[in-house]
Formats: sequence, structure tokens, C-alpha cells
Amino acid sequence: MGVKISLTDLQPLLLTGIRFFVGGFVLLVISLFVNGIPKKSEAKGSMILGVLLTGLGTSSLAYAIQFLPTGVVALVAALLPIWIFLLDFFFFSKTKPSNLSLLGMGLGSAGVLFLFNPFGMEGGVGSTAIFPILIVFGSSLVWAYASLLSLRTKQSQGISGLSIQMISGGSLALIGSLFLEENQLNSVQNMQSDTFWAMSYLILIGSYVGYSAFIWLINNAPPVLTSTYAFVNPVVAIIIGYFLANEILSSTSIMASAFIISGVVLMTIGRKKKKI
Repeated sequence: MGVKISLTDLQPLLLTGIRFFVGGFVLLVISLFVNGIPKKSEAKGSMILGVLLTGLGTSSLAYAIQFLPTGVVALVAALLPIWIFLLDFFFFSKTKPSNLSLLGMGLGSAGVLFLFNPFGMEGGVGSTAIFPILIVFGSSLVWAYASLLSLRTKQSQGISGLSIQMISGGSLALIGSLFLEENQLNSVQNMQSDTFWAMSYLILIGSYVGYSAFIWLINNAPPVLTSTYAFVNPVVAIIIGYFLANEILSSTSIMASAFIISGVVLMTIGRKKKKI
């Protein structure tokens, strides 16, 4: 919702660039005083992860939110644990899925199918929203790959690593905005108070609290377990969108939410049981 409010005045790449570059620059100044200059080899790893997670992943989500309700975006993004599971199986650990995990993947896929509204049910996103939904799919895949890659990448730790990731991702978004968007300076100069406070929330809570917690977790807990934060996002996003942005809470969205969340939960439980 913070992103959607900010998009009333700012373009998606410009929004992502400002959010992460400004937030990362403040953290970098602090980290230089506390930890000194990070090692070049470690900084390189943090830059790669930042480009993937914030530069590509978050920028594409911001773009898609222009065309979709926040609840729908969160529902599709809730498939993140499934992408992590599949990428881990095919390219990393080669761990085979259990029957319960396969059932969960089927339910999650059914939920996404309802979002495309193939049966003409009231409240589906419709065919005009297929491209933005594919953008969200791509964003989730990038996040999943980067989450798995993080465990195998030498990187700066603590606020040093976090600041480098945010600055590198924010820089990529700003460069993209320079070539793909227009009137950036005018947009910043004419920001309304709602956009300013939404941006402040995105930096302080979304980046400093949420993103830093995610980065810590993917380096200290199993990626599939870390990604289960996506269970809660769709429910929260749908409720907030309904009450604060007058978004429609349709029967189709509720049904899709139930399928996707149930599927991802079953998939994760199946993964744990297989390990046991």
C-alpha cells in the first residue's frame, strides 16, 4: 500500500531508486563510521544481491502495482516459497518434493488460475491484467533465485552489506528511470504530503525493518522457511486495500487467497516432513 500511495506522484523506477538509494546512503555513512570500509570481494557479492533483490525484484513489483490491486499483487507474490522450492530442487540442493508438497503446489497453482478468471467469475483480474501478473511472477522468481544465491555468495555483513545492497539496487532503478521514465525532477518537486509519508514509511519500516530482517533470515535460516512471510502478506494487503484504498474484496479474490495460502502452507509442511 505504501508503494501504491507513492505511485500517485512518482514513477515506479524513480520511487524504487529514491527509496533504496537514500535509505542505503544513510546506512552506508553509519557503517563507515562503525565498521570502516568493507572488503572489495564481499562488497561485490552484496552488490550482485542488491541488484537482483531491490533493483530488479522490487522495481518490477512497483511497476505491476500501477495496474493491479495490492491484494492481487500480494497473492501472486505469495508463490515465492514455491519458486524457492522448485529452484532449490532443480539447481541447488536437488531435494525431491514430497507428495504433500506436490499437493500444495497444485493448490497454489489453482489459486493463481482463479486470478486469471478463466471461468468468467465475478471479480477476476481479467485478461487485460495478464502482463502485470507476469511481471509479478518474474519478480518472485528473481527474489527466489537471489535468496538461494545469497547462501552461496560471499558478502558484507550487518549494516555494511545492507547499505551496499540498497545502494546498488537503488542505483540500477534510478538509471532505469533515467532512460525509461520522464519528468523525474518535476515529480519529486511536486510530491504531495501523502507521498512523502508513504516514502518515509517505505524507507524506515519497509527497508530498514522489513528488508533487513529478510536479509538476515535468508543467511541464517532455510530459504523456504524464510519465504513463508508471504503467507501473511496477501491477507493483510487485501484487508488494507479494502479499507484504505476502496479496492474490491471479491469472492474470486477470497477463493484465490484461500487456495494459494493453503497450497504454500502444505508445500512447506511437506518439505519439513521430508527432511525429518
